Amino acid sequence: MDFNQIINRNNTGSVKWDFIERHFGDGAGKLLPMWVSDFDFACPPEVQAALHQRIEHGVFGYSERDEAYFNALLHWFSSRHQLTLKQEWVCSVEGVVPGLALLVQMLTHPGDGVVVQGPYYGSFAKIITLNGRKLLENPLSESPDEGYQMDFCQLERLFRHERPPLMILCNPHNPTGRCWSANELEQLLLLCEAYDVTLISDEIWADLLLPGETFTSVLHLGERWHKRVISATAASKTFGLSSLRISNFLIPDPTLRQRFLSRLDAHGLDVFNALSVQAATTAWNESRQWLDSLLDYLAENRRWFVEQATEHLPWARIVPAQGTYLLWMDCKKLGLDDEQLKWVMADVAGIAPSMGSSFGPAGSGFIRLNLGCPRTYLEMAIDGLKRISVKTIKGIPTGG
Repeated sequence: MDFNQIINRNNTGSVKWDFIERHFGDGAGKLLPMWVSDFDFACPPEVQAALHQRIEHGVFGYSERDEAYFNALLHWFSSRHQLTLKQEWVCSVEGVVPGLALLVQMLTHPGDGVVVQGPYYGSFAKIITLNGRKLLENPLSESPDEGYQMDFCQLERLFRHERPPLMILCNPHNPTGRCWSANELEQLLLLCEAYDVTLISDEIWADLLLPGETFTSVLHLGERWHKRVISATAASKTFGLSSLRISNFLIPDPTLRQRFLSRLDAHGLDVFNALSVQAATTAWNESRQWLDSLLDYLAENRRWFVEQATEHLPWARIVPAQGTYLLWMDCKKLGLDDEQLKWVMADVAGIAPSMGSSFGPAGSGFIRLNLGCPRTYLEMAIDGLKRISVKTIKGIPTGG
């Protein structure tokens, strides 16, 4: 697989490329898109071949997940993460975010609080507030030596005062790339137990780790916690299959699981896309080597970008990561507000990053860059970012 290959994604319905102006304004089509967290590589050739074969069959009636799907999923977690799952735990939904929204509706009442840790994935806020629930933010603390940490004292105060029934965790964390350790997860679950909080862990980035790093799922911590944990997973981030919609919610507790399955039935979510099932099954079964090559490429992308940023961008601070292909960059030294920062990234650097402000108050002054692309795009981004200096931002428009 040649990850350096440039693939033109224009006119393919790509949110990242074709709909950039919807999010960044008129004229944004000329910017280099580094925002949406899907990568610019072709999916594994084994998956492409399997999809071609399935399409040639020509019949696309109602579909279900077959034994091959479940076997591939269970074997993947066992071999890749040393995590033993049971088939009955697997509840499949079109996507992680729709599944999270259904769980917010199921596990809380209107007006209840739901805890997230800032900076947080923007869709978490959307599914909480648009469902009439209260967004409760427990900002992560950060130190230069230790990076981002959970603030357990602050979290306990939040649990005690607000009595939320639900918390949504992101592990590995989007946007910072932090992988939570077993000790951190156990400390978190002890608090959840003490205050009767159910924990949903969005683990969609679990396969995308940097060299030498390990992933710990909430399900690694044992049966004691099964009554209050749910893990959300998918093959989509790992293998570049985001538009082939299928995800899996792993729910060990039979009562929670049956409630969720009933909720899916109530919404008519009991039929699955044949191509999505085929793609995920094939990826888990046949694309391990492809993924290993991808991880090597992504690690080298990050190493190169951090090296270049350290040498050429004195105003930038890169937050160390353990996972994802996202880079979280502190731009506060520029002394700009978030609208001004967005303007500078577009008009001076010529790039469209995810603005940190979209990840809540804790993201103000940051940008998130997607490193899941051919090196050429990173070179273009660095060249653009080099144009940012105290001189080039003089007289910048106030408020954008």
